[in-house]
Amino acid sequence: MEYVMFNGEIVERKAAAVDIEDRGYQFGDGIYEVIRIYNGLMFTAEEHLQRLDESAASIGIEIPYAREDLQIKLESLIAHNGVRFGTVYLQFTRGNAPRKHPFPVGAAPTFVAYTREAGRPEEKLQSGVKTILIEDIRWLRCDIKSLNLLGNLLANQKAAEAGCDEAIQHRDGKVTEGSHSNVSIVKGGTVITHPANNYILNGISRRVMLEICRKEGIPVEERVFSVAELEAADEVFLTGTTIEVMPVIEHDGRTVGNGVPGAVTRKLQQEFRTEIEKQCGAL
Repeated sequence: MEYVMFNGEIVERKAAAVDIEDRGYQFGDGIYEVIRIYNGLMFTAEEHLQRLDESAASIGIEIPYAREDLQIKLESLIAHNGVRFGTVYLQFTRGNAPRKHPFPVGAAPTFVAYTREAGRPEEKLQSGVKTILIEDIRWLRCDIKSLNLLGNLLANQKAAEAGCDEAIQHRDGKVTEGSHSNVSIVKGGTVITHPANNYILNGISRRVMLEICRKEGIPVEERVFSVAELEAADEVFLTGTTIEVMPVIEHDGRTVGNGVPGAVTRKLQQEFRTEIEKQCGAL
């Protein structure tokens, strides 16, 4: 039997019912997070929940739980479902109200969370993935982890249709991020990644990767880089909650580097795993 969390209470999934005029359902008016679970424990939970608070504040939603209390609730749900490896998804919408564009007065946020079982993508972490290039058509507040994901879905569908794992997006020839990941390149041993501004989501795995670079003395440039630089990179990799540090071995039909994951990417993968094990135990 599957259990979910609905407005703070653990219930059977079939008992969780969202009103048809919930603003998340009708407007995409809400925010969300996805947190990775290893050995039954959440990885970087504090950072994810802090970002959730920031996203909520950016659109004027007040989360009715202290961060520590919300973490306890998620831990309870994970334990209730017995998830060892997987994810926990949580979202808050602005709540139920008659369908009008202005924010409703007095509406209580709707909170939903559920778990999914999923192993680490071991094979792809070893072999790498393929990507395509696509124009970034999304809105200009990509730093908010909003429920409005249509632009991301359209991009990722193009990747799927091309037999690829991810779509790398650009605005006027300047690379931003993937449809559901952050993108970094390596040139001459230096990691280059888009700065954390309104054009990208400041990914939690991206932050872990950057901290690893600082600890390990790997040079980093947080700056805008071009499609031409992407295509000329020695290495390309993606970071994300469910993919960790994922090598890209082919982009738009062109081989990246020598067609196998590079030395810097391999080092980051190794250290990322070490960070996971520090928080969640041996993998």
